[in-house]
Amino acid sequence: MGRHSLPDEYGTDAPDPRPRTRGRTVAVATALVLTVAAGTAVAVRSDLLTFGGSCSDDAVRVDVVAAPAIAPALRTAADDAREKEVSSDGSCIDVRITARDSYKVADQLRTGTGDPGYDVWVPDSALWLQRVALGGRQTKVSPAGNIASSPVGMAMVPSAAEGLGWPKKTYNWPELAGAAMKGDKLRLGAADPARSATGLLALAKLSTSAKKSGGKDGDTQAAGMAKALSARTSDSDGQLLDTLARDSSGTEQGNPRRNQALILSEQAAFEHNASAGEENSLDMFYPKDGSPRLDYPYTLVQEDDLSTDQSRAALRFMTLFSDEQGRAILEKHGFRTGTDDPSAKLVTAAGGRTPQPYSDDPSEPPSEKELQETLGMWTITVQSARISTVVDVSDSMGEFVPGRGQTRMEVTKSSLLQALAGFTDEDEIGLWEFATLLDGKRDYRKLVPTQRLGDRLGEGTQRDKVSEAFSDLAPIPGGATGLYDTTLAAYKEAASTYAKGKFNALVVLTDGANQDPGSLSRSNLVSQLENLSDPKRPVPLIAIAVGPNADKEEVVQIAEATGGSGHQVDDPAQIHAVILKAIMEAGSHG
Repeated sequence: MGRHSLPDEYGTDAPDPRPRTRGRTVAVATALVLTVAAGTAVAVRSDLLTFGGSCSDDAVRVDVVAAPAIAPALRTAADDAREKEVSSDGSCIDVRITARDSYKVADQLRTGTGDPGYDVWVPDSALWLQRVALGGRQTKVSPAGNIASSPVGMAMVPSAAEGLGWPKKTYNWPELAGAAMKGDKLRLGAADPARSATGLLALAKLSTSAKKSGGKDGDTQAAGMAKALSARTSDSDGQLLDTLARDSSGTEQGNPRRNQALILSEQAAFEHNASAGEENSLDMFYPKDGSPRLDYPYTLVQEDDLSTDQSRAALRFMTLFSDEQGRAILEKHGFRTGTDDPSAKLVTAAGGRTPQPYSDDPSEPPSEKELQETLGMWTITVQSARISTVVDVSDSMGEFVPGRGQTRMEVTKSSLLQALAGFTDEDEIGLWEFATLLDGKRDYRKLVPTQRLGDRLGEGTQRDKVSEAFSDLAPIPGGATGLYDTTLAAYKEAASTYAKGKFNALVVLTDGANQDPGSLSRSNLVSQLENLSDPKRPVPLIAIAVGPNADKEEVVQIAEATGGSGHQVDDPAQIHAVILKAIMEAGSHG
């Protein structure tokens, strides 16, 4: 069955539990694990498995790093397996569990540097596997199935929940968030979406719902919600619970630093309620437009470097969670297992009640694009951004986009206006345009200085001015692409006007390679950009090559000289998503 087939004890008919493609749902992954369990049962009846005897002398060590919430359950299962001498190929499995925040592990694996020092990773969400994939030299991770799940909802102290009609009244995500945005009536806290899958899944759901219901103002509404949420954000899920007000104390309830509502997983609410006592327990709202779920993927790390014994022992440990005792351990710690309706006891302990829709199917997980856009929006919303935008207005921008009936410039302007709607009034945005000999001997022209979008300028605002300038962009007849001189000049200004405490970046859009024969060379440009770039005052260049004539290799090389990133899009309509993706990537480096 190959190098990583299941241990011999499972018999030749036992299937490999690992999915062959990424992105499987919890239901599918669970079905795979249950299938493995069926194979295990056959093997047990055939006396092929040995759960006792002296196998400890040559035990196979498996090191597991897990999200802090699930680490205690895994540790219990590992201790139980050690006590019962559970074996793989005749050798005991000796599983050691270390708790570590998923975002920290993802950032380590994304760089691909050094030996991770563990064989298995169990993050709280497959979102972190996507984060790892952003790295150019990332460590190989191989998901083998999901061992548990937990829906994400909104937990409140009893007085706040009662005020919103819990449990009989149901809300969707924007309605719940909206209740917390009306003054200081309901103080809502969340964990940082850049560091918490719970926070990111909730924010992605909020953003998607706001865009669907808000029409053309949906992006602005989503950014507004993110901004309101950012005011009460904690670094991690564990720290978030420390911000909760005690319901029995009037002083705590009135303390503006204390939260009355938290975006939490069901499992986190379960654990809190287990030790909080009735007066300080939480009531759980399950939004009627769907509760996204943490899915706890069991993941082999650098599986090509694992010995056959290690990989098979690691998979052996995973299958323990498909049997009755393994599921009981997970449920005791507040996790859901399998695809059946959740245990009423578990839901009640977490603060859920009928008719809250706690047993509904999970909402469709956000796409990779939606996650990138959400994290990009979060980066610029929380930090506030200072972004200078430089747009190619050479003659070729007047060419039509295949299948659209619009020119590259028309589609580019629409995408830029869409991106602008996602910025808040605290963000600083400016605009340059460029083509050869556009302004005397210069290939560029400053149209709008980079400053705060909310600033009043005459009868309008900076936002109005930038929006108008985007709309007025037009191709210059006969103009060629003066990319190198423009990029150097724009980067010098962006670096010299760096705003501390903000996310600083330079965005350059071009539909062609450099066409200015009198300009500096590419190697000279790269060298000067490297000298100008300062890690203590980072200004990543986000260079986007638009259309079939653009040179992706060129923009990548130029951008990477500043710690930024180069991208190519066939359709200018993709510009908005690419900018947010690039901001998310650059923000995760910080």
